[in-house]
Amino acid sequence: MGTFTPSVSVVERRWHIIDANGQVLGRVASKAARLLQGKHKTMWTPSLDTGDHVVIVNAKRVKLTGAKEEQKLYRYHSGYEGGLREERAKIVREKRPARLIEEAVRGMLPKTKMGNQMYRKLKVYPTAEHPHASQKPATFEVA
Repeated sequence: MGTFTPSVSVVERRWHIIDANGQVLGRVASKAARLLQGKHKTMWTPSLDTGDHVVIVNAKRVKLTGAKEEQKLYRYHSGYEGGLREERAKIVREKRPARLIEEAVRGMLPKTKMGNQMYRKLKVYPTAEHPHASQKPATFEVA
């Protein structure tokens, strides 16, 4: 009897919704990354994307512990010489709150084409409203 190796046609993708209201950023991101990779499934294979879709709501209200609100830096580059820009987490939360969670989850996914494919299944919204009600997402509790 051989070992069962799943194929893409066998993978069943579900939708999960995570409420980030009052939750710590790292805990939300690690649970989301685990769901996106499919590591919660018995058929998980490192060479295959078996993950589910994840919708994170209330990104504006995610909690940063310690002094991260004032000290954590988010960097990006414009592409021009001297174009490195830095913003504190407090400013990022005001301008684009979904970026806090997006960057945290992206850092926890593989840095490959498959990791990019997993990242595309992540949807983050700053408030409680989202357009994915028709997919009937199951609520996922972050303990």
